[in-house]
Amino acid sequence: MKIAYIFPGQGAQYLGMGKDMYEQSQQARALFERANEILGFSITDVMFSGSEEDLKQTKVTQPAVFLHSVIMAKMLGDRFRPDMVAGHSLGEFSALVASKALSFEDGLTLVSKRARAMQKACESEPSTMAAVLGLEDEKVEEICRCIGNVVAANYNCPGQVVISGPVAAVDKACEKMKDAGAKRALRLPVGGAFHSPLMEPARMALEEAINETEFLLPVCPVYQNVNAKAIIHPDQIKANLIAQLTAPVLWTQSVTNMIADGATDFIEVGPGKVLQGLVTKNSAGVNAGSAEV
Repeated sequence: MKIAYIFPGQGAQYLGMGKDMYEQSQQARALFERANEILGFSITDVMFSGSEEDLKQTKVTQPAVFLHSVIMAKMLGDRFRPDMVAGHSLGEFSALVASKALSFEDGLTLVSKRARAMQKACESEPSTMAAVLGLEDEKVEEICRCIGNVVAANYNCPGQVVISGPVAAVDKACEKMKDAGAKRALRLPVGGAFHSPLMEPARMALEEAINETEFLLPVCPVYQNVNAKAIIHPDQIKANLIAQLTAPVLWTQSVTNMIADGATDFIEVGPGKVLQGLVTKNSAGVNAGSAEV
């Protein structure tokens, strides 16, 4: 029996997130206050009592989800004994900090730079993402190729792929997906084409910061988004993390590989329950639940 800890990405946020941890744990409170110092603004104010609109800003959302996940993992203490870890998009940074490949401070700094770079890239061209349900991966890829400028961005579970690209091209792709038999093809409430070539300016901005940051050997293998493989060497982790911004998130493939490598229990660490739902859709024969602190 092996335990896989999984960390959610952008979209898992909710109003009031982390407030219970802040109030109940001195360790959590210290980490949240340290985060306010590093970020240069009170992210705890936004997380605990801000508006939904404030929390939805990429430059806020990504550090907020990261903080919730990482602080929860730290609060687990000795109970956090992963045989393997993985994170969905932004969640990969949480997984790297939780597995001790990155320090808390360096992880948060990189996440903040990533969020700001992605938000800037989003503002340069109107772009978006859409979820396609009920089509084979190959058919989704084929339609994207036919449209051009649209790519498969997230392989979430069998029958669920998110596409990414310019607004008009994504809308056209959605119509083609429906014509091809998709159960649903609908735009997501995001302000940019994440995990697509349109994120190249953000990738370039983040590359230097990642290369200048110290990465250590993680305490267990990290299944990274870009190749769905178990990675442990710091240099390879860095290269994959840089490539991640413009490459698809191979979540379906990561879960499949973790199961093949012996994972029987998946524990989601952070806000929401999205990832455990995707795991059970990938394989009904494994256990999936939330971390409890």
